Amino acid sequence: MLDLNKIRADFPILNREIKPGLPVTYLDSTATAQKPLAVIEAMDSFYRRSNANIHRGVHTLAEESTTLYENAREKVAKFINAAASRQIIYTRNTTEAINLVAYSWGRANLKAGDLVILTEMEHHSNLVPWHMLQAEKDLRLEFIPVTEDGLLDLEAYRQLLGLGPKLVSFTQMSNVLGTINPAAEIIRLAHEAGALTLLDAAQSVPHFAVDVQALEVDFLAFSAHKMLGPTGIGILYGRQALLEAMPPFLGGGDMIREVHLRSFRPNSLPYKFEAGTPAIAEAVGLGAAVDYLQQVGMDAIAAHEHALTEYALERLEEIPGLKVFGPPAEKKGGVAAFTLEGIHPHDVAQLLDGDGIAVRAGHHCAQPLHEKFGIPATTRASFYLYSTQEEIDRLVNGIYKVKEYFG
Repeated sequence: MLDLNKIRADFPILNREIKPGLPVTYLDSTATAQKPLAVIEAMDSFYRRSNANIHRGVHTLAEESTTLYENAREKVAKFINAAASRQIIYTRNTTEAINLVAYSWGRANLKAGDLVILTEMEHHSNLVPWHMLQAEKDLRLEFIPVTEDGLLDLEAYRQLLGLGPKLVSFTQMSNVLGTINPAAEIIRLAHEAGALTLLDAAQSVPHFAVDVQALEVDFLAFSAHKMLGPTGIGILYGRQALLEAMPPFLGGGDMIREVHLRSFRPNSLPYKFEAGTPAIAEAVGLGAAVDYLQQVGMDAIAAHEHALTEYALERLEEIPGLKVFGPPAEKKGGVAAFTLEGIHPHDVAQLLDGDGIAVRAGHHCAQPLHEKFGIPATTRASFYLYSTQEEIDRLVNGIYKVKEYFG
């Protein structure tokens, strides 16, 4: 069990009142998580005490900055159980990490007619890069269907594997349905068919333990800002042999071993993929976020969110005219995307905001998934380690007020 009073005290923004006497009810952690004092103070301390550019300086501040930056990489590697920190590439976010794979590995290894398998529940960040590469390389894209109850159709997936794909790229947890996909099984089947795998772990790494070695995944991408860290930094994990064989993604400083007027030689891992001055303070913040999550315990966080999701689904199903999308609580994470009969999701979200309740409305960068279900948008409430049953009760009460407002 989590000590919610203690945890919530670590997040300054949760003390904010949207209006006098109206506390913020933050139910939008799937979009971005709030930040604990430990992260805020780590970044503040970096700027106050150690700010300098990394790797190239020999003075005290540069050496301190480099140590903090690389220590954070080590923490991330241990957090996802990577075999070596050089397999951890800093990017701006999950989107850039997936683009890195598409542009570097994809351009070098895929040719006209090659098949990439995706799913119908993907975030745009795991769709658009492959659309762009398809236009350039004349690839074939196929999609694992989503069933009416929000699960992947694994029988259809097995049939697609018979077409000889080069890559299977999919989300471990849907940012709309909350569906937690059987990643280990999907990866195993892909490997048996001779395909590599890329896992979008933006919604999984923050919420439950993810072990890249146990999964045997080839590439994995996630973002700091969804796991209590700052915006502007993300992670690409890759198998070392794959990363070493891939050409650089961007050219510039720090990604080189040597440069001449007519040639250059790229740096070793991980620096080959980290051109220019990176997000140093953000890396420090990410390291602090990893420390915080490990101190609380990922299993405890997952259990807390599961209990909240069960409670939320029970309460939401009480409301006439409300439909929640996705599987039951035992197969999903802390996400409840819903529609309210006769009321547009944006109106729902706007009226809830009047009660200090922060939810998300729209297609959540998963427009094809909404098209699959024949709806333009949903309202989405999402939960994290600092969320409470009382906040879910406020949400439910707020939805009843929305229904009353619209008659």
